[in-house]
Amino acid sequence: MKKLIALLIASLMLLMIGCNQNSQPNISKEKARNFANELYNRQLFKQSAEEYARYLQLYKLNDKEQANISYTVGDIYFERMKDYENALAFYIRAKYFNPKDDLKKSINKKIVACLERLERPEDAKQTLTESTSLEPEKVQKKRPGKVVALIGTRQVTQGDIDFELSQLPPEIQSQYQQKEMKIQFLRQYILTELLYDSAKRKGIEKDNEVIEAAFQAKKGIMVRKYLQDEIQSKVSITPEDVELYYNANKDKYVEKDKEGNVTREKSFQEVQQQAAQDYAIQKQQQIYDDLAQKLMRAEGVKIYDDVLK
Repeated sequence: MKKLIALLIASLMLLMIGCNQNSQPNISKEKARNFANELYNRQLFKQSAEEYARYLQLYKLNDKEQANISYTVGDIYFERMKDYENALAFYIRAKYFNPKDDLKKSINKKIVACLERLERPEDAKQTLTESTSLEPEKVQKKRPGKVVALIGTRQVTQGDIDFELSQLPPEIQSQYQQKEMKIQFLRQYILTELLYDSAKRKGIEKDNEVIEAAFQAKKGIMVRKYLQDEIQSKVSITPEDVELYYNANKDKYVEKDKEGNVTREKSFQEVQQQAAQDYAIQKQQQIYDDLAQKLMRAEGVKIYDDVLK
């Protein structure tokens, strides 16, 4: 609970800073909010959150506006940036300013979700205890962007669909350039949300198979992120390195006839990009092998090949 209080104090500093501002904003309140909306619609989520926070600082807002904007910023951090600490701070801020409890259930659910992702089960449990009810409900999401569909009272915006499409591989994204394909994607998105809601109502999220699969998925993502950080921080490639690699592997960069005989050796300039890619892959593999050996030595790993069947 001390951590929650500390986060609340930190988030309220935003309001105090705004109150102490001597200079007046040089653009209108409406333009400032529209600018934050525009950044969001262009998927500049970090910059959008910063502009919304500045909007909260500089402009005189009533409690309801404070709550709604804080909730919007919390959603940006939670759903778009996966920054659960900042999301938690803004959700608590929204709860503090929420004058009529119209967002209470939704805010409490989001606070619990943040705490769970931050692996703070005791704080999450305390929040659940303090809440009168956390039953799922359809709450209109305070997101910018034109509404392209409704699921009950829940809004689906153009920003939602653009973001979901941006998460697809580039070769798949190219298939959804036409409006007809985007409509098809929207329908599939809505159906997925409906099926997910139905599964939650049935309690499938508590199914052992689902829990294990979620754990394995999380483990896989963590391993990939760890490897990405470890390998990228150690990979440094210079043009000189690439040329040395090319000179040591010239047999890889030749033209051959149908019988497999070498007919021409390609110059470094011709294959420089490919050689750089090949060298980077080799370098990454070396770093991975070294890391694997280091971890196995540190943990005293022993593998009994003769026992394994």
